[in-house]
Amino acid sequence: MRFVYPNGLRKALTFSYDDGQSFDRRLAELLRSHGMKGTFHLNSERVGADWGNEKFITAEELKEVYAGHEIACHGVQHRNPTTITRQQMVLEIQEDRKALEKLTGHLVQGMSYAFGNYNEEIIEIAKSLGIKYSRTVKDTKGFFPPADFMQWHPTCHHDNHLLELGDRFLDVPGYYELPVMYVWGHSFEFGRSGDWSVIEAFVEKMAGKEDIWYATNMEIYTYIQAVRSQEFSADGLTMYNPAATEVWVSTREGFLSVKPGETKYIGEH
Repeated sequence: MRFVYPNGLRKALTFSYDDGQSFDRRLAELLRSHGMKGTFHLNSERVGADWGNEKFITAEELKEVYAGHEIACHGVQHRNPTTITRQQMVLEIQEDRKALEKLTGHLVQGMSYAFGNYNEEIIEIAKSLGIKYSRTVKDTKGFFPPADFMQWHPTCHHDNHLLELGDRFLDVPGYYELPVMYVWGHSFEFGRSGDWSVIEAFVEKMAGKEDIWYATNMEIYTYIQAVRSQEFSADGLTMYNPAATEVWVSTREGFLSVKPGETKYIGEH
């Protein structure tokens, strides 16, 4: 028996882009038009800001631009977490959550660390304020789910061998359980250079695969946490799902789903 993603899909692909600049319009539509989902980490105080050469998504267009995607925290003012005081860090997260939830009408429980900086105190603060996961900037070039979602190290920045890693992901060995490819960056990096070719080529390469789950950061977090909560009989052949999320497994007989609150005989371990 092996755990798989919803509907028996073997792999997951997700994207994570920071800062909410106007170039998110093009990126969000690129992903959406290819059946993919991303998570966009916003600084709520910058929503609608116009700094001349830096323009940000406005409150009026926010729901339309990010339709089908996830919106997550990045600090209300994008301050360096390891420089400011504890009280200031609380406000960075809490006020960002409050503002983004008001704008979207949804719970906002994901985050990426501003400047990629964090420590154990920052993690503790974020968790106490309802943050479920937070992305770092430490590329692994690998495809394993994170051991600690509060230190979710991505596979790669889009400038770090993206197409090569995409090929590796498409051919990831079958013994990998719940592999995930996680791509991160800033859309302004495409906008400023005027070169969208790498991300466009990657999206074209990865689109429409029958074994890939195209999901937001939060969807992957929620599913893997559900997997990790599963309980088994002493012989390992019967599974109980205490989570609120349906969990799928692959067996010799095919794919099985175990619904929330259900106990099911799997027949193998």
